[in-house]
Amino acid sequence: MLYPELFKSLEQVRWNMETDIPWDKFDAAKLSDEQAQTIRMNAITEWSALPATEMFLRDNHGDSDFCAFMSVWFFEEQKHSLVLMEYLRRFRPELVPTEAELDKVRFEFDPAPPLETLMMHFCGEIRLNHWYRCASDWHTEPVIKQIYKIISQDEARHGGAYLRYMKKALSEVGDSASAAFAKIGVLMASARRTEKPLHPTNLHVNQSLFPNDTVQSRLPDPEWLERWLDDQIKFDGVWEKKVVDRILHNMSLLFERTFDTVQELNRYRKEVVARLAVKPAEAV
Repeated sequence: MLYPELFKSLEQVRWNMETDIPWDKFDAAKLSDEQAQTIRMNAITEWSALPATEMFLRDNHGDSDFCAFMSVWFFEEQKHSLVLMEYLRRFRPELVPTEAELDKVRFEFDPAPPLETLMMHFCGEIRLNHWYRCASDWHTEPVIKQIYKIISQDEARHGGAYLRYMKKALSEVGDSASAAFAKIGVLMASARRTEKPLHPTNLHVNQSLFPNDTVQSRLPDPEWLERWLDDQIKFDGVWEKKVVDRILHNMSLLFERTFDTVQELNRYRKEVVARLAVKPAEAV
């Protein structure tokens, strides 16, 4: 069971909203209206950890270890939304999200294969870590710069925790887990080939609500994410390469072989799929 160890390690580095955020360093002259609006959108987006947790608990009902870890993940992710809203409450109270706006991003996700979902969120944590680091560089107001830096570190630690559960799945179910992780890894490391940012909050998750079944589609400004990345924080090819390299590095650690490119990871995926196709015949 991983939960006790993960709980202890995350507890040791947990930050305090009152003492670790330098609220007294706020500089109103360095916060533009444009920047404040992006903080509002991120606060609402982070609230979607609530439906994501409900999905994880439902789809992993038979895994008490992972479901217990969700208590930590959910707490820390909701805290991200809370600290961004607290920043707005103190310094731009007219932009604090309404409860109705928060409720709108809480909707049911369709059931999905747990291993693929785990890998999707692992990659999502890596991507969000880099988005927030980039956002910290873009912002000019010192308090929000520090907030984004702090929550980016949380996202990195969450990715590390998910990686532990992925390793556990490999030891328990072998190639079935390898195929799931490699498939999603290829997809999430190929984001530069897609029109929209590949992140769990920007993927369709409820067929009956399509096309309004992504978290981003249910925000007050559904188009904000692309504008934030492309025009505001300028998450360019250099940053995207960092995301891809980090995914490939972790896949190399997970599968104990080196992947320098997405193509190499895809070749490995095909090897695993071929092995799985042979196994039923061998069992006959």
